[in-house]
Amino acid sequence: MLEFIQLLKQRYQAVLGDLSDRPYGHASVKISYQQRIDQLILAEAFLRKGQLIDASSQPVLQMAVVGPTQAGKSSLVNVLLNSNIAGVSPLAGYTVHPQGFCNGVRITDCNELQRYFGRFQQLQQTELSKDRHDCYSLTENRVNSGLLPTGVLWDTPDFDSIDSATYREGVIRALALADIIILVVSKEKYADQSVWDIMTALEELHQPTVICLNKLIEGSESLLIPSLKQKWQQVRTDPFPDVVPLYYQKTGGLPIWPKSRQLLLSQLANKVTLAKHAHIEQMLLKRHWQSWLAPVVAEHHSLNDWAELVDLMIKQALDSYQRDYLDHPHHYETFQLAMSQLLTLMEIPGLARILAGARKVLTWPARRLMKRSRKSRHIADSSYEMVLLNQIAEHTLIQLADNLLDKAEQSQWWRQFHRVLRSQRQAVLQDFEQSARTYHLSFQQDVDAAAQRLYYKLQEQPLVLNSLRATRVTADAAVIALTLHMGGIGLHDLVIAPAMLALTSMLAESAVGSYMHKVEAELKQNQFHAVKQLLFIASLRNQLLQLPEQLSLTHFNISPDQLFAAEQQLTKIRHGLRLL
Repeated sequence: MLEFIQLLKQRYQAVLGDLSDRPYGHASVKISYQQRIDQLILAEAFLRKGQLIDASSQPVLQMAVVGPTQAGKSSLVNVLLNSNIAGVSPLAGYTVHPQGFCNGVRITDCNELQRYFGRFQQLQQTELSKDRHDCYSLTENRVNSGLLPTGVLWDTPDFDSIDSATYREGVIRALALADIIILVVSKEKYADQSVWDIMTALEELHQPTVICLNKLIEGSESLLIPSLKQKWQQVRTDPFPDVVPLYYQKTGGLPIWPKSRQLLLSQLANKVTLAKHAHIEQMLLKRHWQSWLAPVVAEHHSLNDWAELVDLMIKQALDSYQRDYLDHPHHYETFQLAMSQLLTLMEIPGLARILAGARKVLTWPARRLMKRSRKSRHIADSSYEMVLLNQIAEHTLIQLADNLLDKAEQSQWWRQFHRVLRSQRQAVLQDFEQSARTYHLSFQQDVDAAAQRLYYKLQEQPLVLNSLRATRVTADAAVIALTLHMGGIGLHDLVIAPAMLALTSMLAESAVGSYMHKVEAELKQNQFHAVKQLLFIASLRNQLLQLPEQLSLTHFNISPDQLFAAEQQLTKIRHGLRLL
């Protein structure tokens, strides 16, 4: 599950980056995606914390101080640690890295934190740089605190400044790690929406919380705490936590922790229940799952719609091929090629060479005319079938482009995909044309086989065979055989049409007529199957279905199988989830 959440986060970041490069529109989508990225970072970190808990028999207690700009977080950290180990500054945004301070534990006791922080590097506090945000520090506090239980106290960056977007991930990781949350707000900042946005998100982690109301003057807490409680109840459903009012010392400028609350953090530590972490993980994921996966599911629907549209266009293309070629009384030439092969097979034994010489003399004018028009054209180039197939493929792509243009108003996915189809159109057509040429040549074996079947059948009827051989001697029949060797029969070979019709009529009216029709029907069936599988499915359909892969840099491209596997993990019981 952790790997899937990381993948989903990365895809959101890639898509958001693409949207951010566009100057106009998508504002609401950008905001929504950024919110989901923050949620995914929080979920990823919380899953990592689960691994941290599992890896240790006695996990170290983690406490995080969180709050808006200049709320006094670092100052409070020093008070709680009874030291000045945390750097403070009157300038906003002074702390930009998660900084952990070990109280009563050694740094070596926290070695597993590097695994938790992942790509974030652990550095010395003095090595932290404002130019780099993918790092954190751990420092041992050498002074006895008196206010803190044994564990690590984290000083976190603010989450509401202009620059916070650059180091926001560090804040989220520190907060997801925390077993106890210490919210620090001042009287000027406690009502800020950013404060309550972060506290709303943290409710799902079920962390014991204390609110420190900082920078107070005497008596002001009685007015602020009721308002603070009302804010809490507006965004959260759990009980309102303890509020610690903090006043400043005039001499040191640090807040004063009330003596009556010295055991408060230790009491909160007793409320930490790590045994429930796995259940909380599952609830967190389930709560946001539909929202996170909404654009992924939308892409799947778009891909399904695209596949259905392609299949519809392929069906229409095959219907056109059936109607305009296979079933057309004048355009279907393949069986005529088989008939011309049959003529060659019916040569009279002993006279073949003499007849061939005679035909060359008789048909010399026609051969010169054909040679001049055809030149060295490939056999497939003179085929009406090839011309029609390429026209059908081109018309199919035009129809698909029109459909995509109609859908472009529905989503960015369709707009992008329309551009992809337009850019790849020529390559798809060229591949189809090459596949068609390969098919046409390979199918000549089926044509020859059909001619052989007819010839073998004629051998069973000597009278019919001899009658046809007589017809074969005529000049028109000779032209039929000749044109086969010169590149195949086409509609332009009008000189041979009467002879071919005569031969076909004689054969149809003979004793093998029904067998001829059977051979022709089987040839058509085989031809339709070959065109369907080799051209319109293996070539055109497969290429079209692969086009969405061109969107890999700007869209989620998480497969249905990946999503299904993740959802299967999500539905596992607690121990099953823990194994993830």
